[in-house]
Amino acid sequence: MARQTWKPGNMLYPVPAVMVSCQRPGEKPNIITVAWAGTVCSDPVMLSVSIRPERYSYDIICETGEFAVNLVTKDLTFAADYCGVKSGRDIDKYKEMHLTPVSVEGISAPGIGESPLILACRVKDRIALGTHDLFLADVVSVSVNEDYMDASGKFHLNDTDLMAYSHGEYFRLGEKLGKFGYSVQKRKKQ
Repeated sequence: MARQTWKPGNMLYPVPAVMVSCQRPGEKPNIITVAWAGTVCSDPVMLSVSIRPERYSYDIICETGEFAVNLVTKDLTFAADYCGVKSGRDIDKYKEMHLTPVSVEGISAPGIGESPLILACRVKDRIALGTHDLFLADVVSVSVNEDYMDASGKFHLNDTDLMAYSHGEYFRLGEKLGKFGYSVQKRKKQ
């Protein structure tokens, strides 16, 4: 197989594109779309987001020490793109995109009501890396949309039409290929 070597670049795709909401006390809430977000620890529950210092939300998150990570669905893709290219310095993104700010337990920043799942986060550390700063955050609560829960109380996240970002494009998650551990799972005899 023929291969080429390129200069180093961030080509780890696909990734979740999430909408990060934040707010200074007494000011309008803001949303920034972030494609550089991920799980970093399960106990304590932590995640990370990387944000450029010149972005409007950066100072808000530095000052308040909190934010909400809102998962993005197919129906929220247009709003996620808009919130990633427009600045909250100039506009009210909630208003422009007809999004609903909702209270999230554990933080004062609102979540996005239309998101199926909201992770309330408190900044634990900020690491300056270069073009972006990495915010390590404790997840202090998780808010789920009850529309995706069945009668037994199970939350069906994979039925929410989640979106992923890959190499400058958005994709709806598709066909299930397996589940964690299926490669070593004992097969039933037929």
